[in-house]
Amino acid sequence: MPPSLTSLTDDARIALDNLGDRASSLVNPSIRLGVTGLSRAGKTVFISSLVHNLLNGGRLPLFEPVRSGRVSRVRLEPQPDDAIPRFQYEDHIQALVRERVWPDSTRAISELRITLDYQSASGWSRMFSRGRLSIDIVDYPGEWLLDLPLLAQDYRTFSANTVSLARSGVRAELSREWLALAESVDAEAPGDEMAARRLSEAFAAYLKACKSDERSLSTLPPGRFLMPGDLDGSPALTFSPLPYVPEERAPKGSLRAMMERRYEAYKSVVVKPFFREHFARLDRQIVLIDALQAINRGEEAVHDLERALGDVLACFRPGTNSLLSSLLGRRIDKVLVAATKSDHLHHESHDRLERITARLVDRAIRRIGMAGAGIEVMAIASVRATREATVTEGGHVLPVIVGTPMAGETIGSEVFDGLRKTAVFPGDLPASPDVLFRGADGGQPEFPEINFVRFRPPALEETSGGLKLSVPHIRLDRALQFLLGDRLA
Repeated sequence: MPPSLTSLTDDARIALDNLGDRASSLVNPSIRLGVTGLSRAGKTVFISSLVHNLLNGGRLPLFEPVRSGRVSRVRLEPQPDDAIPRFQYEDHIQALVRERVWPDSTRAISELRITLDYQSASGWSRMFSRGRLSIDIVDYPGEWLLDLPLLAQDYRTFSANTVSLARSGVRAELSREWLALAESVDAEAPGDEMAARRLSEAFAAYLKACKSDERSLSTLPPGRFLMPGDLDGSPALTFSPLPYVPEERAPKGSLRAMMERRYEAYKSVVVKPFFREHFARLDRQIVLIDALQAINRGEEAVHDLERALGDVLACFRPGTNSLLSSLLGRRIDKVLVAATKSDHLHHESHDRLERITARLVDRAIRRIGMAGAGIEVMAIASVRATREATVTEGGHVLPVIVGTPMAGETIGSEVFDGLRKTAVFPGDLPASPDVLFRGADGGQPEFPEINFVRFRPPALEETSGGLKLSVPHIRLDRALQFLLGDRLA
């Protein structure tokens, strides 16, 4: 994090937290894995599948410690942070496996500890290590991560950036009501609670419209306006950017002074505690994105996702941890950016989805200095809801995916009931990601037609002992190897 985002007091508290974590890790070696993602990316599903596959001996051929048989025992244990809600793994896996419904999305921070007993591959390490690693999985909404850049912005900068974005592209129509209201108020007049409330409600409605499935836009700070929780109605969430904020100091008691004060309160009450108590303590991070949804919505959604990922990756402090840095200013030394729902495509397009994802984060990676080290991009499906097949149509063999569309999903004029399986030709992604950004000949971007249908979780068969088999996935083992393989070597 740039120094301007934290004060000396913040740095001291972060250092104390890191000292406590490291002292605890001497007794019980552990690693803190952050799991986040932008809306609809599947954070809850990812964690549930990861834990279920580890606990139930899932098929993980690319996760070397499991493939080689060096992992002898896996179990859930009480988490180290008593003040953080527990990730309700049992409820989520019940929804996935027995009810075949997708669990509720992440609305707040939660944590889960899973511990692995293993034998080191090195005889030297086996002499000095007890062969145990606890993985503390910290689940938090990606919208909270997008708030961190606000720590470096004053109210005037925040207003200018937000209003400029709101006046561009499709946002111009979505923000019309809020901007009209904001332009009609006299910001230099005495502060009025009802005016502040009307402005904040109109601003929140604009952000929610941007987030809707029809738009699928990603750059939406402040994040708590979309998921207020117990802060709903508080002054810290009752403010709005203003179209014009002069450089001179706001008149005392004015509406502008009220907005500025509440914006600063939002940073100090909401954003800073998240950064200090959670984000600054992470060792590794996975960022999940729904690139297919953005591609399906077109040019503006793709560019907005690229912008949001740039803001997200700019929050990370990359680099290798030395003993001193791990105590005073812990760095996130590995970041995985994963495009989810690859089971909605035929495998022939998976590498294309990875190239598109790499293109989305390329500029951000180079800007923060992580190019070539510490970051990986891949296409995954935390839960594989489809299987692949081929159909012959008009003398041509078409690759299709087969699954059970969710009730209410439509293909053409056909509406599905959530019970019947169907075969879907998903379409092909372009061989070169550049056509999505500038067009094949440097002209307008070109977007493929993708038949994007939401499928129910798969029906799992039972073993002879009556136990459910592990949740099927695509490349979850590869993700685990990148994030954790070296710590289990």
